[in-house]
Amino acid sequence: MSEQSIDIDNLRMNTDDLYREEVFTDQQVGTLRRLTPVTTDGSDDSSRSVRYLGQSQMMTPMGALPLNFEIEADSLEQALERYADAAKQAVEGTLEELKELRREAASQIVVPEGGGDMGGGPGAPGGMGGPGGAGFKLP
Repeated sequence: MSEQSIDIDNLRMNTDDLYREEVFTDQQVGTLRRLTPVTTDGSDDSSRSVRYLGQSQMMTPMGALPLNFEIEADSLEQALERYADAAKQAVEGTLEELKELRREAASQIVVPEGGGDMGGGPGAPGGMGGPGGAGFKLP
């Protein structure tokens, strides 16, 4: 993720990209947000499409992981019908991202302690010590 600097003195909303937000929930599975484009006077902007965004959670051993996903739909009814499929795709995508993060973490290079003294001799801090000791520190 890239960091963006924020100029607090010039913090302004983009008046060309305003939406009115409505939230629908069954208080069990998740939330559906309908974003209706509006102009600066609050009237509907028919030149832009309404957007539907789903939100739910996936339970993991580390706790709840939020899921956010867009639903391609032309109406609230259609968005509700497509919610489950979009949520399933979000779960599958999240699982793939987690697998990739695990692969990246597993492939990191382990650097020995002691400034590159691979022999693990008596001066190698944290090493196994003695002749033939590898001196590697496990992550």
